Amino acid sequence: MVLNIIWLGFFAAAFVAALWQTLQGDFDAFTRVMTALFDAAKTGFEIALGLTGMMALWLGFMKVGERAGVIHAFARGVSPLLRQLLPGVPHGHPAQGALTMNVSANLLGLDNAATPLGLKAMHELQTLNPRPDTATNAQIMFIVLNTAGLTLIPTSVIAIRQTMAVKQGLTGFNAADIFLPTLVATGLSLLSALVAVAVAQRLPLWRAAFVGPVLALAAAVGALAWWLAALPPADAAAWMGLIGSASILAVVLLFLGAGAWRRVNVYEAFVDGAKEGFDVAVRIIPYLVAMLAAIAVFRASGLLDAVMGVIAAAVHALGLPTDFLPALPVGLMKVLSGSGARGIMVDVMQTHGVDSFAGKLAAIIQGSTETTFYVLAVYFGSVGVKHTRHALPCALFADAAGLLAAIAVAYWFFV
Repeated sequence: MVLNIIWLGFFAAAFVAALWQTLQGDFDAFTRVMTALFDAAKTGFEIALGLTGMMALWLGFMKVGERAGVIHAFARGVSPLLRQLLPGVPHGHPAQGALTMNVSANLLGLDNAATPLGLKAMHELQTLNPRPDTATNAQIMFIVLNTAGLTLIPTSVIAIRQTMAVKQGLTGFNAADIFLPTLVATGLSLLSALVAVAVAQRLPLWRAAFVGPVLALAAAVGALAWWLAALPPADAAAWMGLIGSASILAVVLLFLGAGAWRRVNVYEAFVDGAKEGFDVAVRIIPYLVAMLAAIAVFRASGLLDAVMGVIAAAVHALGLPTDFLPALPVGLMKVLSGSGARGIMVDVMQTHGVDSFAGKLAAIIQGSTETTFYVLAVYFGSVGVKHTRHALPCALFADAAGLLAAIAVAYWFFV
């Protein structure tokens, strides 16, 4: 409902602005808006077309990993941590399997796979709910973990960046250079979410079974980030690209190696997964075109520049840098809609360049924040929960922390 109002508002506001400019003597206003509208539709389709191959490729490898048992093994590995966060879920309950698989899919940046697993997990958690219309502590923790989901590999964002780089004629471009910054930003967002929910639910997160793995991961990522931050920007970017690319290829080889070891027909599995990737990419086209069209007419009417000018003036008055402002709308829209934020991210990359600071920051924000209102509406709605208690405040707190972390991390690594 909110996204529907925003989308209609973009077109209505653009028409009013163009009409006002025409009355002021600018007879090209409507022509600019119309041209931007048709160009956006073409751009949306071209990007989705380029994304098709990348999604088919990655989901193909994921299918190999699934049939080889790697993803299930990973899910079992994170299961002990989830038991610490969800003490109300009995050991061995069916919800644990769906929960761990959902978290695993989010870690690998596979939103399309995470959603059905998340819905399954919510239905299993609902079987433990003594008050079906009110969210339990376990359901709230699970929802907030999703809205602030830790992403190890932002696959769809990397795929879009690579597609945009080809479209912009960049050579030698490494779309994986946002790998580490995104990991740091989304890790801070997740930690904020855990603290917020733990305070609300009075969970003892200081237990060694939870603190140990978290501190180990934080120390490893922090040491790596500190080392990279001490390097010259060009060297740091090169190392980040190398680490990102090597990590992704290592995952691919792990899937293929495990598949060969377990005598899985890896080629057949890859093709089956690639078919799913093609379907996912095709389903993205309408959403991408719709949002890009709305943003294009809003920008062509001059309203986006006017809004950002007001925000820039306020930020400048506080003595803060304004380089991050072009990417800020991505974070604001991501709370409402993932497809909407994806469209704004593409618009930022197209306007400022995929390799610009604004383009990199937009990608980091897209990969490290989540669609809070969408997740709450879909997940709680699927089980008939009406009273969400402290779920929304905790999720919004995590979103704000993730957005601020993304901006800070981008300045740390790329400026």
